[in-house]
Amino acid sequence: MIETALITGASSGIGETFARELASQKKNLVLVARSKDKLEQLATKLEQKEGIKTTVIPQDLTLPGAGQSLFDQIKAQGLTIDLLINNAGFGDYGNFSDRPLDKQITMIQLNITVLTELTGLFLPEMKQRANGGIINVSSIAGFQPLPYMSVYAATKAFVLNFTEALWAENKDCGVNILALCPGPTESEFFKRAEFPDSFAGGDKNSLVSSEEVVTEALKALNKNQSTVVTGGIGNQLLVNVPRFVPRDFLVSAVEKQFKEGVAQKS
Repeated sequence: MIETALITGASSGIGETFARELASQKKNLVLVARSKDKLEQLATKLEQKEGIKTTVIPQDLTLPGAGQSLFDQIKAQGLTIDLLINNAGFGDYGNFSDRPLDKQITMIQLNITVLTELTGLFLPEMKQRANGGIINVSSIAGFQPLPYMSVYAATKAFVLNFTEALWAENKDCGVNILALCPGPTESEFFKRAEFPDSFAGGDKNSLVSSEEVVTEALKALNKNQSTVVTGGIGNQLLVNVPRFVPRDFLVSAVEKQFKEGVAQKS
């Protein structure tokens, strides 16, 4: 039984929704993000409403060694993590050669390095207990290259492949491991990735709520699925297109679609 969940990127979007849903299930929470004020406000609301215990750890996970630092703080407080949700991450939109290189390196640190670090620190303990769960947030972008979001898509491909491999290694030892692959979701993602307002997210009516994403993710975790693509049949079709279309043709088609927003930024 999952009693305490650790959620990174818990101050907004999918991470905050995970916190609200798990609190409603009476799970204790460890909330991690850079914004101390937002985390404390969320923690206070959830404690008062649901009667759970929350631990707030403000942490900039883009810094080298951040995963080990977070792990050490949790151990120092005597906490046992039953569910790890590696949700923290961000994207960046534009021609790779025109975008700040330091932002791309920071993206790799957050989307890949700290996710791998935290998984490697908490997974052995879960295996020893023969109980636990890990949700690594990937994306439908992880299924194919994305021109003008080249590093982001590559990081999510890593998360997808890494997580599915871990699922196979651990599916019979009591630890459920899931790659969560949302499509466009109501969040601050497009703003942080610096999409132009007229291009961000395409049709606003097509954005899926974070509540829907979280509900599907927790159902899939309980079923011990390796992967879940949220957002309906359209996203299911999108992630399977690369299996049937020549790669050059696919990447060229995606490039044409995404180039419009780059032109609007320039």
